[in-house]
Amino acid sequence: MEFGSIEQSVFVDASPAVVYEVVSSPEHIAGWYVDEAEYETVSGSRGHFAFGAPERRVEVPITVVEAVPGVKFSFRWMAPPAPEIPPVGATLTPENSLLVTFDLAPQGDGTLLTVTEAGMRELGWDAALLENYYNDHSEGWISLLGRLEKYVGQRTAGRP
Repeated sequence: MEFGSIEQSVFVDASPAVVYEVVSSPEHIAGWYVDEAEYETVSGSRGHFAFGAPERRVEVPITVVEAVPGVKFSFRWMAPPAPEIPPVGATLTPENSLLVTFDLAPQGDGTLLTVTEAGMRELGWDAALLENYYNDHSEGWISLLGRLEKYVGQRTAGRP
């Protein structure tokens, strides 16, 4: 099996503009993805995601790579169970981080959302770590996309 990248897709019953806001803006990401998100939605912006309760909080740096409203949002990051997480504020590169991309395509009255997390092979991890990260994040993205669908549904309920 190839463990170099993860790709998951889901149909979301909302326009690409609505889905883009939900996958790109910090206040919405904190509603379905992480406990806290802080960054600007522009290419080059550095910030962080935070996971967990205060006593077990994990902060991971992110750098926005591409922000094209209604079309694509991508960022670099490194998250558990990676062996080393760069400190918040670190410069993230293909050599020390992974690229997460949300691609949005109009489909009927909704959006086909495809998330890709790529760059695992380039980090030089041993086979066991690579497989563990891949499996953990594959399952994670499936769960998160389900949460995203529910979150969008709650936001758009009652709209024409």
